[in-house]
Amino acid sequence: MTPPLNSTLNSSVTSAAALVADPATGRGLLRFLTCGSVDDGKSTLIGRLLHDAGLVPDDQLEQARRDSRGRVETEGDIDVSLLVDGLEAEREQGITIDVAHRFFATGQRSFIVADTPGHEQYTRNMATAASTASLAVLLADARKGLLTQTRRHAIVCSLMGIRHVVLAVNKMDLAGGDEAVFNAIARDFQSFAEPLGFRSVTAIPLSARRGDNVVHPSDAMPWYTGPTLLAHLETAEVGDERTADGPLRFLVEWVNRPDPDFRGLSGTVLSGSLAPGDAVTVWPSGRPARIARVLTFEGDAARAATGDAVTVTLEDAVDAGRGDLLSHPGDAPEVADQFAAHLLWMAEDPLMPGRSYLLRAGSRWVPATVTTLRHALNVETLEHTAAQTLELNAVGLCNLSTAAPLAFDPYTANRDTGSFILVDRYTNRTVGAGMIQHPLRRAANLHPQELAVSAAERADLKRQRPAVLWFTGLSGAGKSTVANRVERLLHALGHHTMMLDGDNVRLGLNRDLGFTDADRVENVRRVGEVAKLMTDAGLIVLCAFIAPFRAEREAVRALLPESAFLEVFVDTPLEECVRRDPKGLYAKARSGALKNFTGVDSPYEPPIAPELRLDTAAEDADALARRVVEELRRRGIAGA
Repeated sequence: MTPPLNSTLNSSVTSAAALVADPATGRGLLRFLTCGSVDDGKSTLIGRLLHDAGLVPDDQLEQARRDSRGRVETEGDIDVSLLVDGLEAEREQGITIDVAHRFFATGQRSFIVADTPGHEQYTRNMATAASTASLAVLLADARKGLLTQTRRHAIVCSLMGIRHVVLAVNKMDLAGGDEAVFNAIARDFQSFAEPLGFRSVTAIPLSARRGDNVVHPSDAMPWYTGPTLLAHLETAEVGDERTADGPLRFLVEWVNRPDPDFRGLSGTVLSGSLAPGDAVTVWPSGRPARIARVLTFEGDAARAATGDAVTVTLEDAVDAGRGDLLSHPGDAPEVADQFAAHLLWMAEDPLMPGRSYLLRAGSRWVPATVTTLRHALNVETLEHTAAQTLELNAVGLCNLSTAAPLAFDPYTANRDTGSFILVDRYTNRTVGAGMIQHPLRRAANLHPQELAVSAAERADLKRQRPAVLWFTGLSGAGKSTVANRVERLLHALGHHTMMLDGDNVRLGLNRDLGFTDADRVENVRRVGEVAKLMTDAGLIVLCAFIAPFRAEREAVRALLPESAFLEVFVDTPLEECVRRDPKGLYAKARSGALKNFTGVDSPYEPPIAPELRLDTAAEDADALARRVVEELRRRGIAGA
């Protein structure tokens, strides 16, 4: 998983030397996060813990005391949330926006805590923090019980591999310290969380504002005899999933070539260990190799263990590069280009099955498509529900297909090799976080077939250079009219062509698709694959489709060799298209009889840099067709 997005690292009184395993207890550094719904008191809880444990420097304490004037009920009190909320906007609004990390240590253990925002629109920040944590402190307001965001955060914690949860029932002072209130919330959560696979759930009643059961036991709740929050954190046995005993996973992050005589693979040992002389396998290629040297900043090392960043050299000249995984021969990862994964959707725009995104796994980037949304997860009931898309903060189980095989482990076995992010190809924004479940059996049963006749040989036989001309524009712009006349001119020149028209394709190949955004994405994806096959046959393919989204048009471009895709934007103004209305569709759409019509109630994203821009309102179709053919001649696609 990539590092937390927009995280704020706060300083601590604890030195770096304290962040090690305690020799007396053997307990190592504990990474945990606080999460839950908005206003449940997460920042106040962490601030109270630091304050009451004596872990706040005097100058920071005094600054918090000054900033607290006018913000707290009792004169002289400190708003302990200010010890964590570092952004000015957070202090002004009294909310957490970003993830704030704090480093501290007690006599028993060292800690890194991530204080995460509770607002729904910042769920992505909470998820990235959860990806590196071993324990979650999930807050619930004693007056409100479990809210939707409380349940959502519990689900995200489970999906991100957290197996230990503290249910901190906060604001017990405002609920009169009522044991029955606490027990009811604890029972509700135990029932809800049972399918989530947590190994331990510990419920603690507390008041972060007053400090009850945070560091010191509360006199106000004598019925509670369990540990305080800090005592539990100091003694929690959470284990370490990344151990030297696990299978070797060395992620290549950079190929180190300082001079022509040295080639090293720089990266991190995600699990296991390696040493000079070890036999390894490079994945996803499956090529065998042997470690020659292990290099650190100080020089050669006898061994590299989990967490070490090193450079290794191989005895033989084996092709290995950025994003590859090294394993020992007997502990291979999964290798597949199709797999099932849980996906947390993080974007305002919904998931589009069939759309091509960029997937980053480790340091490898590869185009990927959600081929099937198997189900969405109801955050209130944990029921699996049928869905065609995922909205912001929704969770679903998906099948994904990648343009090249990936080497991975199931997320439950290895967080580092089993996680990925999805990035929008057009905006470069992270839109989803994924946790791989397992490879799909179909991926192992499919193998590319070597063909006796190549695409180049087919093109040579036709004495032409194959290409795709993609005519895009609004309905009524004149795409099919111009494309038809271009094909007629090419045919007269002796070229082998095929025209794919939007309506014709929907009458056959894509007759099962409607006009929702998701169906439009799938419509263009299928046509792109067909057009690619036709170029392999040596044809010049003319596609006349609205294709309203830039991402899908660029995905078709990516299927083809460089310079084999020409985007022809038939840039006819909407007013002119409405005036023409050759099929009566604009009239139906504006009357409400036709939904999801591009230009009326569904968006059209015009090309930014098309190879050709045509205006059928300014020139006639024959003149525009001649312009297209002249451009094809100039590019060497069409002959004289």
